[in-house]
Amino acid sequence: MPATDKDLFHCLDALGIAHRTYAHPPVFTVEESQAACAHIPGGHTKNLFLKDRKDRLWLVVARESLRIDLNALARQLGAARFSFGSAEMLMEVLGVPPGSVTPFSLLNDTEGHVRVVLDSGMLALDPLNFHPLRNDRTTAISPGDLLMFIRATGHGPATVELPERG
Repeated sequence: MPATDKDLFHCLDALGIAHRTYAHPPVFTVEESQAACAHIPGGHTKNLFLKDRKDRLWLVVARESLRIDLNALARQLGAARFSFGSAEMLMEVLGVPPGSVTPFSLLNDTEGHVRVVLDSGMLALDPLNFHPLRNDRTTAISPGDLLMFIRATGHGPATVELPERG
């Protein structure tokens, strides 16, 4: 069984990570999130679950407003052309459905299949907002605590300046 939001909060508490969660209607896109979550302070994010042509899996976590050039990012990371991971693969590896992708879902990647890429510009925002394994809530944590959480899941995040589409 994949972790639930309650499992996540227990993990954050055990790590000593301060967090605050806000309820809102379910959101599936950045546009819906902007409308439903505008009242929530801090940096809002988007999370992309990607697969490259060598079947390596990636989670790219970025500012919601960033228009990422995925072809340039693949070249930057030495990956073989990105495509979006399927809903089935997302559920199998990260334990969340589409619309709920979040770095918190790394809790479910116990075998370390996913490579994590963080937007360096995003880490300047405080707090950072992510879905807590469900898309009808948003949980805020500090950038330093995000890094601590990701490392505690056994993932070594790469922090990079993400290339933007022109």
